[in-house]
Parts: sequence; structure tokens; C-alpha cells
Amino acid sequence: MSVRSPAPASDDVSTVSDGPGRKPSIVREDLIAAAMRLLGPHRSVSTLSLREVAREAGIAPNSFYRQFHDMDELAVALIDVAGESLRGIIGDARRRAVSGRSIVRGSLEAFMERLRADDKLLHVLLREGTVGSDAFKRAVDRQLHFFEDELRADLIRIAAAQGLAFHRPELVSRAITRLVFALGGTALDSPPERDEALVDELAQMIRMLLRGAHALSRDTAGGRERAPL
Repeated sequence: MSVRSPAPASDDVSTVSDGPGRKPSIVREDLIAAAMRLLGPHRSVSTLSLREVAREAGIAPNSFYRQFHDMDELAVALIDVAGESLRGIIGDARRRAVSGRSIVRGSLEAFMERLRADDKLLHVLLREGTVGSDAFKRAVDRQLHFFEDELRADLIRIAAAQGLAFHRPELVSRAITRLVFALGGTALDSPPERDEALVDELAQMIRMLLRGAHALSRDTAGGRERAPL
């Protein structure tokens, strides 16, 4: 959808009343917040309409176009905000690791805590990557790549500090990220009582990936032929 030209002054929401409760001005963050309020367990970004978001934000539908070209652009902006939130989870995991906790279990517990705290931004990433439009899926995938890049850097840093090495750390970080997101989507539909068991299972899977990558690194460095699976 093309960008609409600004409305003439006589139609400006700051000078003309569009109805009770309408706001005289609005910014992108207001529309993102309005969309967030409309989301829920059974409402994904892809099901929202422009009129719904405009009504929730307290503006006339035409005023929406002053901030976004269309609903796809709003959804992508929302997914980008969600990606920043996800990277905050990794920061939490780092702090837990510094305090003596396992970085694997600490990061998983942080992930589940945000999930159960009804973190709608995290829910957006978990839902839109599978049910959204192609534009939504690309936006989610871009955020996952950011996450993978940060995890790869962490793996290299941690391995170097412990005198270890991982074979193809970029593949390890990708496998871990996709695994956590796949099972995170499952957790959304599971009762909280399953969380501890899910964290245990995920922690074991991730440790298997890390140990396997470490073993492959030793095999490659030693020039040994890898045993067939």
C-alpha cells in the first residue's frame, strides 16, 4: 500500500473533532501499544484490523497512515520491538551466569519467566513466526538471526574462557535458538506445571548440542575421521 499524503489542515485531527475520545495527536509508539493491548492467547498480529487498532488508540482510521503505510508495517515494527525484548532475556541470562548459575539453565528459566509473565512481545515472536504473513515471518526470522549472532558470540567467549572450542559455533547457536523457539511455542499451550520438566528437557538437549560440537571440534583438530552416526 502506498503512503498517503498528509491530510489538509481542515481535516487534521488536531483541529477537527472525529468523535468522542479521539486524541489530538499520536505517535508510532501509541499505535504499537494499542496493538499490544488487543493481542491475547487467541489473537495474533495477523488477525488485527486497521480499524480495531485505530479505535483502540483513540484516533480516526485515516490518521493511522500518518505513522504506518499499512498493518503489515505496524506488525513488522511490533516484531522488531519484540526482538529487542528477547535480547533482554539474554542479558538476564548473562547476569544469572555471572552469579554462579548455569548459563544454559539460567537463560531457559529467564525465557520461561517472561513467557508466564504474559510477555506479549515474546508471544508475538513465538506465534507470528508460524502463523503470520510472509512479511511477518521474514521479520521474525531477522530477529532470530540477531539472537543467533549474539548467542554465537557468547559461545565463542565462554568457550575461550574455559579453554574449549565448538565446531561451527554459528550452526550451534542456530540449532539452540530454533530448538528453544519451537518448544517455547509448545509451552504457550501447556500448563505451567509442565515448565520445570520442559526446562530440564531443553537444558539436556542444549548440553548435548554443546558437547557434540565440542567433540567435533576435537576430532577436526586432531585430524581423526568422524564415526558414522
